[in-house]
Amino acid sequence: MEPDSYLTIKSFSEGLYKEKGSRFISMAWPVTDQEEIKSILARIKKEHHSARHHCYAWMLGHERTSFRVNDDGEPAGSAGKPILGQINAFQVTNVLIIVVRYFGGKLLGVSGLINAYRSAAESALRNGEITEHLILEHYDITFPYSSINDVMKLIKDEEASQSDQSFGLECRMTISFRKALRDRILASFDRINDLQYYHRGTY
Repeated sequence: MEPDSYLTIKSFSEGLYKEKGSRFISMAWPVTDQEEIKSILARIKKEHHSARHHCYAWMLGHERTSFRVNDDGEPAGSAGKPILGQINAFQVTNVLIIVVRYFGGKLLGVSGLINAYRSAAESALRNGEITEHLILEHYDITFPYSSINDVMKLIKDEEASQSDQSFGLECRMTISFRKALRDRILASFDRINDLQYYHRGTY
């Protein structure tokens, strides 16, 4: 069966890792799009303007195929990739992790940096609450009032939710249901007299 849920963090969380005087402050946010990510990055760079580096990784979408890493001046692959590695290890998505480094005066070397950024990112995720989010299909439907009993029975039987409803000679509503039920519910739509439907999206 096609998966119809994903893991993400419920709310903002923080972590901290210290090594040879350097402080690695990690911050994790649930996010939904790149504009939100840009806004958070700009704010954190202002709030931590005296930090040496602002490294990050993010992942978006339940398919987990949209992501980006940034080393922000650290040696290539020593910061962003280890942060992303923890996002993958915890199997979360729709998440942004920024690790701000305040330099302590001693070089850590590439292996030391990889461990520091990985540990800091892990700390933020462990301090957060990971939650399962259901992927829902959203459909606008229209149908004659004479079919309302069939529609309401379908909604109840499949534990779907309804919104934006209006009832008259022609009835309209938006219904949402788990992605895994799509084929079965669309087949049920086709059996209801004069019901028409439009796919609003999957999220």
